[in-house]
Amino acid sequence: MIPGKYRSVSGRAANNVNCGLHLVIQTSSLSDKNKVEFRLNRETPPFPGRLLQHDLERNYSSRQGDHISLVSSSMPAFPILQRSSEEKTLYSDRLTLERQKLTVCPIIDGEEHLRLLNFQHNFITRIQNISNLQRLIFLDLYDNQIEEISGLSTLKSLRVLLLGKNRIKKISNLENLKNLDVLDLHGNQITKIENVNHLCDLRVLNLARNLLSHVDNLNGLDSLTELNLRHNQITFVRDVDNLPCLQRLFLSFNNITSFESVSCLAESTSLSDITFDGNPIAQESWYKHTVLQNMMQLRQLDMKRITEEERRVASVVAKKEEEKKRESHKQSLLKEKKRLTINNVARKWDLQQRVANIASTQDRKDSESPPQESCQLDGGNISAFPEEAGSLDAGLSSALQGLSVTETHLVEIDGETLSLYGSGALECLDRNWSVQTAGMVTTVSFTFIEFDEIVQVLPKLKMKFPNSLHLKFRETNLVMLQQFNALAQLRRVDQLTIDPQGNPVVNFTLWKYYVLFRLSHFSMQKINGTEVTQNDMIMAERLFGILAHVASSELPQYRMISILGDARKKQFRYLLESKGKKPGIICEETSDSKRFLGENTNRATLNYTTREFYHEKLEEIKDKKKFCRLYVEDLVKEATAINMKNEALQKLWPQMFIELVRDAVIEIRSKDSYMKLCLQQITDQK
Repeated sequence: MIPGKYRSVSGRAANNVNCGLHLVIQTSSLSDKNKVEFRLNRETPPFPGRLLQHDLERNYSSRQGDHISLVSSSMPAFPILQRSSEEKTLYSDRLTLERQKLTVCPIIDGEEHLRLLNFQHNFITRIQNISNLQRLIFLDLYDNQIEEISGLSTLKSLRVLLLGKNRIKKISNLENLKNLDVLDLHGNQITKIENVNHLCDLRVLNLARNLLSHVDNLNGLDSLTELNLRHNQITFVRDVDNLPCLQRLFLSFNNITSFESVSCLAESTSLSDITFDGNPIAQESWYKHTVLQNMMQLRQLDMKRITEEERRVASVVAKKEEEKKRESHKQSLLKEKKRLTINNVARKWDLQQRVANIASTQDRKDSESPPQESCQLDGGNISAFPEEAGSLDAGLSSALQGLSVTETHLVEIDGETLSLYGSGALECLDRNWSVQTAGMVTTVSFTFIEFDEIVQVLPKLKMKFPNSLHLKFRETNLVMLQQFNALAQLRRVDQLTIDPQGNPVVNFTLWKYYVLFRLSHFSMQKINGTEVTQNDMIMAERLFGILAHVASSELPQYRMISILGDARKKQFRYLLESKGKKPGIICEETSDSKRFLGENTNRATLNYTTREFYHEKLEEIKDKKKFCRLYVEDLVKEATAINMKNEALQKLWPQMFIELVRDAVIEIRSKDSYMKLCLQQITDQK
């Protein structure tokens, strides 16, 4: 026999088992055939060729098969292995039984010196009859039908165990194999990594093509340098950072979707080679940059060497991605804050409406009830009666108190839209808005704000945001058509959106026509997203034109002038002065005046007084009534007293007249004495 050294993986090279193990069997010449060297090379192969290779004799299996025979034993289920003396002498430490169509492991007697045993490509269902081979180092059972790891407890010297492409569902019964260096379990049905923590000398673990969904429970594998997990269903990885010697990790073709699910890899200081190809994460644009930024020690990614330029680009891109993430996180926080604030404003609005409804009910019951103390609600006063306070349940009261510690209004500018939530947001109109920002706003949205409060800031809105053309109202208590009159004081309105929620006025059939009639000087284009047509304008004029005529014609001039603003007063006086001029001139000048002043005078008489102003007027009227009542009462009392005195005088006058005449006669009876008395009185007066 010619001596030689051959490479093989017991017939399948590195295609099925990829790790850094090199097994070298050196055979001698026939003259020195009893000397056999079997050594396990634990040195890591050069960088490019570091896949698992078992260096065995390429023609080993074919040459042994010619000298091996299986004979029947006393136990029919187990054949007995017999080898020729020459074969036994030449290959005393190894035995190959691949492709022998074996269904069981044969009885192997007299082969206690075996160190390598190969059962590849058979039909064996159970590991047995090898417990006597206690010097066995290499056991290959690849491509059989084994369902459970068993029968290995006595093989304490075993270093390489190859059980790939079987039917194993669980890792078990490896407690006594503490010297195991290579464990190949690829192509099985294993769903969980377990029972391997005691294998402190294990360097290569192959679990490719199994049913693993996660990676953990790897503590104790302190010598592991290569872990193959290709073609599983893995979604996250743990405990890999606890493997101090791990250099190569293969995670190709799994279900990893984010770097966070494998973030423990960034903590590993020994990992130099990793693969993620075939995972959803590998399709992301940030994949390579994120991996390189978090795993600076890598030398190879997806079987490709990493260059310094790639590292530099990855660092730049990773920083940009981090900035994007921070900005995205910031935006998420702002959105959440916005959502919470709007929810709180909505709660406050709901509570206010409930309290207002209670107050309205009480007012209807007793319209003459004197004003009571107001109920304080987060800085705003809401009219309430003692009976109302009693009617508020405990949940409502606690909710009212809870609102005081949270934000109750929100101001937001999104593109061309200014959104105001809560009555406190109206104060934003007093800010010093930049000309650019204010000029960009074309839409103003009011939500959870009383319309009467909005009316008070419309002049500011017209000045601060001169380009606002679209108004939106949602939950603003628009309840009657007269409220639309207040919008006439704006400079221009092209679109109007009234949300049915919280605005009962939209339940009126003719509300849109009234808006078109009252705000006709705006030439409105859309109402609630619907285009305004010429027919709509004609219908609005037919329905409400007489209303403006009656309102203006029935009022006296002084009352008309008091209602109109300064601009309308000038227009009204101009119209009065135009009477008597030629019709053509009147029409022309009136048309010019209309274009200049905009709003029709007749329509201007249809104004709106807010409830607050109305209540102030009522209070003023009450004060005047009270003053008049007191004044009249004083006049009545004085007149009564005068009348009583007059009646008394009429009764006493006859007697008084007699006494006056009598006293006069007595005084002038002695003329000299009377004259002396008069002179004396005159002298005393001087």
